Amino acid sequence: MRPVLVFPGQGAQAVGMGRDLAEALPEVRDLFEQADALLGIPLTQAMFEGPEAALVDTAVQQPALVLMSLAVLKAVEIKQGRPLEMAAAAGLSLGEYAALASVGALTFESAIRLVRRRGQLMQEAAQQVAGGMAVVLGLDEAKASAACAQAAQDSGGVVSPCNFNGGGQIVIGGAGPALARAMELCKAAGARRAMKLPVSGAFHTALMEPAARQFREVLAQTRFERGRVPVYANVSAQPVQEPDEIRESLERQLTSPVRWEQTIQNLVAAGHTRFLELGAGTTLTNLIRRIAPDAQIRNVGTWAEVQAFAG
Repeated sequence: MRPVLVFPGQGAQAVGMGRDLAEALPEVRDLFEQADALLGIPLTQAMFEGPEAALVDTAVQQPALVLMSLAVLKAVEIKQGRPLEMAAAAGLSLGEYAALASVGALTFESAIRLVRRRGQLMQEAAQQVAGGMAVVLGLDEAKASAACAQAAQDSGGVVSPCNFNGGGQIVIGGAGPALARAMELCKAAGARRAMKLPVSGAFHTALMEPAARQFREVLAQTRFERGRVPVYANVSAQPVQEPDEIRESLERQLTSPVRWEQTIQNLVAAGHTRFLELGAGTTLTNLIRRIAPDAQIRNVGTWAEVQAFAG
């Protein structure tokens, strides 16, 4: 059975990621050099050498993580001597761009340029209103949404769910006072923990609307192709394959919650039980194990793991 390819989002980065792949395979090293030339920044140096602070900048972190995922994919395909067959693809937030590139809906160049601009616009939007995000553990979607709605009413500010990650983990985000109030209400509703995350803005909320407006124009100027297989979109947890529906889902993604738990549930319901995480870290592997305990899941993110997977 062909696997579903899944790609991680922000937070999975680590200094040194990708260096072993570039040292092992000249074709992968060329990919890193191509990204540096496309963006006109020392992206590879930030990934391989750090400092860590360089990878915290969302306008650097976003292309770095997509580049890492696509480098792993290329390394697997080179090692096994053929394209990697897949049944479908999905990515967590930013990872959706790597997923789209993996199915041919986006070129490598377009994916890298898009996420660089996406990161810049999201950072600019975050600077307009002081906001943040928090992870809430042990609360269901209805209670978390209700807490956010009450906090927004109490504070007069924006706060809403950002990510439904599964396994009892929900991320909420919003303006500072509204987020603080929502965290209090989540704890009062029975959450085991409500902990702020080290991020610079309230991503996937209405506070990203200025970014979404500008990004709409960027998407309109970008060429998309019909994907070879469907990508399950974050905003709907449903498969998308046609260029127009891909554009719409990517625009909405900036201001809408990421429905990762529902995405995995829908994939499993459609008969997909094998998943392969490509890229930095094991975030999605751990989430999928909690959402779908009977599914087969494997992650590949280093040269040693590429060799073990591809034989």
